[in-house]
Amino acid sequence: MQALPSQPKTVSYFAKELSWLSFNERVLQEAKDSSNPIIERIRFLGIFSNNLDEFFQVRVADVKRRVLLNNLPNTNFDEDEALLSQINQKVLQLGKKFTHIHQQILSDLEKYHIHLSRPQELSEFHQTWLKRYFEDQVLPNMSPMLLIESKDYSDNMNDTMTYLFVHMNGEKQHYALLEVPTDRLARFVQLPPERSRRQKHIVMLDDIVQFFLRDVFNSFFHFDSIEGYAIKLTRDAEYNLDDEIEEGLLDKMSKGLKQRLYAEPVRLVYDESMPEEMLKVMKKRLGVTHQDALIPGGRYRNFRDFIAFPNVGRRHLENKPLPPLQSQAFKHHESVFSAISEQDILLYYPYHTFNHLLEYVRQAAFDPHVTQIKVNIYRVASNSRMVASLINAAKNGKHVTVMVELKARFDEQNNIEWAKRLSEAGIKVMVGIPALKVHSKLCVIHRREKGKIIKYAHIGTGNFHEKTAKIYTDFSLFTKHQDICEECDSVFRFIESSYRPFHFEHLMISPLNARDRILDLIDQEMKHAEQGKIARITIKINNLVDKQLVDKLYFAARLGVKVRIIVRGMCALVPGLPRFSENIKVISIVDRFLEHPRVMVFENLGHPLVFISSADWMTRNLDHRVEVGVPIYSEELKQLIIDILELQFRDRTKARIIDAEQKNQYVRRGNRKKIRSQIAIYDHLKKWESNKSSL
Repeated sequence: MQALPSQPKTVSYFAKELSWLSFNERVLQEAKDSSNPIIERIRFLGIFSNNLDEFFQVRVADVKRRVLLNNLPNTNFDEDEALLSQINQKVLQLGKKFTHIHQQILSDLEKYHIHLSRPQELSEFHQTWLKRYFEDQVLPNMSPMLLIESKDYSDNMNDTMTYLFVHMNGEKQHYALLEVPTDRLARFVQLPPERSRRQKHIVMLDDIVQFFLRDVFNSFFHFDSIEGYAIKLTRDAEYNLDDEIEEGLLDKMSKGLKQRLYAEPVRLVYDESMPEEMLKVMKKRLGVTHQDALIPGGRYRNFRDFIAFPNVGRRHLENKPLPPLQSQAFKHHESVFSAISEQDILLYYPYHTFNHLLEYVRQAAFDPHVTQIKVNIYRVASNSRMVASLINAAKNGKHVTVMVELKARFDEQNNIEWAKRLSEAGIKVMVGIPALKVHSKLCVIHRREKGKIIKYAHIGTGNFHEKTAKIYTDFSLFTKHQDICEECDSVFRFIESSYRPFHFEHLMISPLNARDRILDLIDQEMKHAEQGKIARITIKINNLVDKQLVDKLYFAARLGVKVRIIVRGMCALVPGLPRFSENIKVISIVDRFLEHPRVMVFENLGHPLVFISSADWMTRNLDHRVEVGVPIYSEELKQLIIDILELQFRDRTKARIIDAEQKNQYVRRGNRKKIRSQIAIYDHLKKWESNKSSL
């Protein structure tokens, strides 16, 4: 057996929380990148802010819970206190970068005659227009909460909203919370042209409220001066469900969501220009006692609304649209079932149109030969065409089974409503397995053909969500391979009767066999490396933090297996350590589309084994969720996936190197062609489909 290189004294792992912040820094790089269209840059600020909100709701909240547990006997979470300090330092560092980039973008916007103006900077004409707008539209939506000293008002705050903390100074001191009604009014108000239509003026709703703040209160209070500063509260997104048997799961979920409204605050961001005395009062009124939950920031909160920043200028100020491609495999057939009968079909969104998947379900809903439809829902659009087709299928007498994951974080309320609506339509609704989230992306259709039931299956890496399919990259496989389809059917039986034994030969199923299958595939490459043969592993993943798999990759790399990884978000693995992980190369790509698919390629002595999966390499995905990975058996589709991955490894525009210092440096171009992989992939798929149309 080949001798292993000596191991370093300590094995390094990135803390997943710090690794995640490194990912969000890559998002911030896109906002800074002047080669991006200016409107896209400001939208990246919104994405960064939205990400950070969720980071505090989930990741930081979890660390803080562990810190609190350290006060209990026989516990040791000392490392988490140090981690929390590191998180706060990094967040403050990123906050300073954010403020600088935001100011630069505002300056750059003016070069295109777009002005994000404050009311006091406007002409008399525009101030008069704003006065009418405030009285007609804004003031009717104002509902101040007056604060008295003996009450904690944090329970009255919605963590999706921005508030102004208001101080009225006169003979008596009055304090109030004023919600900025961005759920009812546009956050960005475009002003009418005054002289030149070329000049575009936009005013933030926050600034309109502040400018006319006196008019909100002066009918009821006497004060000499009034001031308001933006604040935003973020809560722990976790919630607990009790075990009362007599209470239905939907009721438990609703109760859990209400608990979230009163959960422990994990962050209060405030305008750093707020006077010190006012800050003390705010902390007391809102019951924020932990200093690490207080984060000073700029004038505006809820920057996530900037995701929808309007383009009031010319089209070139945002990304040029990439028209979604038609799959020739589907286009050449009258029905989706005849198309899938001829060959396995692979789609890659958003490059391919999502309509093919919607058509798969729509046709099944009224096809007289279809007898059953089974699908699992994790996230769907608010006006889901897929759900409409499922309801139509039930009306047409099909047996429809829908697994609705009620615990899909931040989509719980939507999914509760969908579960009720589907049940009312006569559809069999399953709500999962206790302690396991169902995160797979399956849709199985039973169809009677020549007197026999033939099954069709969709296995994907992304959700059945029309909106996100336009911005998330994801694979969808459609197959009539009866063994695979039967195993997909068994996944639904497992969800319904998880106590029964199930055997899966083709599919990787979490929590049943996925971990063992992945470890076995890595072992196989290690064996080939020991034999002096070429051994390679290529992985594309969202998050890589499971330490058993990380250790396995370290071990494989030390044996000579070449490991290449594309990771979008968290990566606990530290690549490039001498004599330890120098055979591991990791890059990350952040661009106009969110990289979302999970793909595994094992060299297998020149006969690659290729898998797509719904599962990240995280302990929760492998051990605590129902996930499905599927092998790609078509040689043509295998090569297509490999070609797509190779284009990403050749990216010299949006690819960053993940290294031991988490510097997020761009992959150097050198003498190589400047490739932007997402555009190159679109061109590749367009040519691929064009070649198929000519056959």
